[in-house]
Amino acid sequence: MSDALSLSGIRKAYNPGKRGEVEVLKGADLKLARGEVVALVAPSGAGKSTLLHIAGLLETPDDGQVILGGEDALAQSDARRTALRRDGVGFIYQFHHLLPEFSALENVVLPQRAAGKGVRAAEERARTLLESVGLGTRVTHRPAELSGGEQQRVAFCRALANAPDVLLADEPTGNLDPETSDTVFDAMLGMVRETGLSALIATHNPQLAARMDRTLRLEGGVLV
Repeated sequence: MSDALSLSGIRKAYNPGKRGEVEVLKGADLKLARGEVVALVAPSGAGKSTLLHIAGLLETPDDGQVILGGEDALAQSDARRTALRRDGVGFIYQFHHLLPEFSALENVVLPQRAAGKGVRAAEERARTLLESVGLGTRVTHRPAELSGGEQQRVAFCRALANAPDVLLADEPTGNLDPETSDTVFDAMLGMVRETGLSALIATHNPQLAARMDRTLRLEGGVLV
């Protein structure tokens, strides 16, 4: 069985060929097995967000290959890459980026509706996901009515809404206090393990990294 995600020879520079060029990635390689949870550790500015964006088809590398779900993603049409990103990848960021005018339930329904799922089925899945992370009584609340930890759990459910194969998380608990961080990470990791999801999770927290299957470090533009 192929890996859930494979990156090969990924290079990325900003302002290429100009004064002030910054080469962020210098041939990064990564294989993420199906069901594997990997910690990505790097200092600020080392390029981990760029790497995650390339892995999730939000940015295009200057060179290299991205294999997602067995497909050479960069060789596909724009429409196919959009479908791969929408259906195959879930994203979580340090800040929840929930839509403030919508309830928790509606925030988890929206990506499913964008993928063509009917309202009733989308609401049923959203409710199931929110209940699984302890938010069954908070589904009608808007983000401003939720705590930071609750908001991030909603964001996690939104990332899983379309049942992706790969979860990419960029410091998903970095904006939370230590106790809340542990609670959110417990819920997230439990769901990832239960569903057999593959996950690449950027974190500065060595305790959280130690709970994953292995740790990769981004140093000098390559993964070690």
